[in-house]
Amino acid sequence: QVQLVESGGGLVQPGGSLRLSCAASGFTLDHAVIGWFRQGPGKAREGIVCISGSDGSAYFADFVKGRFTISRDNAKNTVYLQMNSLKPEDTAVYYCAADSECWALGDDSYWGQGTQVTVSS
Repeated sequence: QVQLVESGGGLVQPGGSLRLSCAASGFTLDHAVIGWFRQGPGKAREGIVCISGSDGSAYFADFVKGRFTISRDNAKNTVYLQMNSLKPEDTAVYYCAADSECWALGDDSYWGQGTQVTVSS
């Protein structure tokens, strides 16, 4: 069955970096899109980026442009979210989700369990 497993979260100081991974199984990235989302304490879930597994095109939310990058390794069926210049407001549980198109990502998509990112000194 479809499964997404996030990893790489942790505690980092402001200005630091983390790389999150989203390992997919039960389907191939070539035929899907992966989105990264986050939900901070007391906040609504927000979308960060969506990447196409077929051609690697990516669409970022404005608030992370220039700080976050995304890449994929189709051989490993894994997507990576590189987060740089982290700020305390980036503290959240980060989730990856899979669907057929970026516009379709939502509650009915396949979701991972999430990984906690805490940015604090």
